[in-house]
Amino acid sequence: MKSSTKLPFAILCTVPFIMVLGNSMLVPILPLIRTELGVSLVQVSLYITAFSLPAGIVIPFAGFFSDHYGRKTIMAPALLLYGLGGLLAGLAAWLLASPYYLILGSRILQGIGAGGTYQLAMALTSDIFQSKERTKALGLLEASNGLGKVVSPIAGSAISLLIWFAPFFFYGLLAIPIGLAVWFLVQEPKQNKKNKPDFGQYFQELGVLLKQKGLSLMASILAGMVVLFVLFGVLSYVSDILEANYGITGIYIGLLIAIPVGVMALTSYLAGLYFQEKIGKLLKIIIIAGLVIESAALVTMGFFRNIYVFFVAMAFMGFATGTILPAVNTLITSSSAKSRGSITCLYGSMRFFGVALGPPAFSLAMTLGQLPLFIGAAVLTGLITLLALVFIKTDKMLPEDMLQNN
Repeated sequence: MKSSTKLPFAILCTVPFIMVLGNSMLVPILPLIRTELGVSLVQVSLYITAFSLPAGIVIPFAGFFSDHYGRKTIMAPALLLYGLGGLLAGLAAWLLASPYYLILGSRILQGIGAGGTYQLAMALTSDIFQSKERTKALGLLEASNGLGKVVSPIAGSAISLLIWFAPFFFYGLLAIPIGLAVWFLVQEPKQNKKNKPDFGQYFQELGVLLKQKGLSLMASILAGMVVLFVLFGVLSYVSDILEANYGITGIYIGLLIAIPVGVMALTSYLAGLYFQEKIGKLLKIIIIAGLVIESAALVTMGFFRNIYVFFVAMAFMGFATGTILPAVNTLITSSSAKSRGSITCLYGSMRFFGVALGPPAFSLAMTLGQLPLFIGAAVLTGLITLLALVFIKTDKMLPEDMLQNN
């Protein structure tokens, strides 16, 4: 890596780190926020949904506009909006007697901003670096994302010790300076915009790809979406029961939640390195094996109330998620060179939808009891396992060179 690219790339590596903080930093303090605001479990879980749902909607549009007007032109304002939303949420909590809805609106602003961050950082990194340097750079970008997953629950719990709404201000203090740094310090290579598709062609290309490989792609996308739906649903559930049932509060919740998330991040990083090799058809086997392990972990969580057994099962769930996501990522990004941007944006949107729906769905289902909740989640994961088994066709998804030497 050239010395001239080290600082700009370091700045880009902070973007996925900040994006992860958007939800993961709040998950361990949802019970605290709920108490301070006097709202229901479902209402407080909507703070996760209000961030993730708009982000999922915005991602495809952000990708399209970045192709036409430049990555920085979209990403820098997106980071500023992300930070501004955090500051507005913090000010609402500080100054208003009943700030619930204004915080909810501020989280929507943050989500809109988040839709123009991580995917564009990946695209800009791919623009800057070539060949083997690109693979290494994207790996470091993913490692930054993984680091954020581990640090965020601990950071959220620790910062909230100052005052419960302090994490909202933290978003602004981080995102706004980084947005400015992206604009002023990162040099974007000039792109040939003459052959860029218009908005209709952009989605037409995606439609052609789905027609050719639709069942395999949708089974892969659903696998990625569902494991994140389950992960964030379980994390939301755990943050609530640790305080309600075990009297565990503050930074201790963040440290405990960091265990399965840390296992997921480490597994994802190591699996990503392994998947750089030409492993072809093994990707389907890895996805199915991961889904089976996740289903078994969920069944275990349903039947055992012992907190130690529960967290061991969560660690296995983290391992399974960390195995599944890199395999799904590889299949989807390798499915088409021509429409890679379109399908990656669709996949990114569906991942955000999974994160958005998990906490409120688990909060609503908690009224059924622990066993029905986790058996239901295991059944859902089992259905996705069957879809993956039947519909994922690696010979259709992967280029010829990746199917060789298995």
